[in-house]
Amino acid sequence: MTRGLKWLIGLFAMSAGLVVFGFVLFASIVMRDPEPDNQKADAIVVLTGGESRIREAAKLLRQGRAGRLLITGVNPKTGSRDIGRLSGLTEEELDCCVDLGYEALNTKGNAEETAGWTRARGYTSLIIVTASYHMPRSLLELSRELPNVTLLAHRVMPKSLQQNEWWLNPRTARVLLSEYVKLIPAAMRLAVTRVLSGWEDGSVAQSQPETPAKI
Repeated sequence: MTRGLKWLIGLFAMSAGLVVFGFVLFASIVMRDPEPDNQKADAIVVLTGGESRIREAAKLLRQGRAGRLLITGVNPKTGSRDIGRLSGLTEEELDCCVDLGYEALNTKGNAEETAGWTRARGYTSLIIVTASYHMPRSLLELSRELPNVTLLAHRVMPKSLQQNEWWLNPRTARVLLSEYVKLIPAAMRLAVTRVLSGWEDGSVAQSQPETPAKI
């Protein structure tokens, strides 16, 4: 075996080991019970994907943790009455303090939709509500779109996932592995964006201000 081949095999083994270690670390973090908090922000953003997320976001709104709520990634067939039924919010509360975003089709779209809404309203801090396993990738995508906005994570643990000895439950392990695979490119996109942003900030050319999107 040549020295170059040995080096490649060693590099592959080390990379595989890092990926496996990263997955175990990721799973151990996201499968912990969410800790109670009393965080407050300008607004709340919930990424759709489960009824428990919307109910939790509605609870935070009623507790006065923020003055407004965005539900991003809403199914086009879902109306305000459906949201009221899912969240427990009254019609008055929905009219007063809740916005529905219908454009997002995935997590990246959620971040873009949230960014337009946040800039249009001038918010500087957000409470992010989503499933525990989905939170790391959500924060990465949101940080890429909103680098100057404070993001406060509020995790929701789905009842459908087995927390204890998750590695023995095929469904839970499959969900975690799928999310981890998606997390890696999201982290790479954020890293590239930060590097390019640093280069652009130091350049002479200036970009035109972005027109805020509205929901």
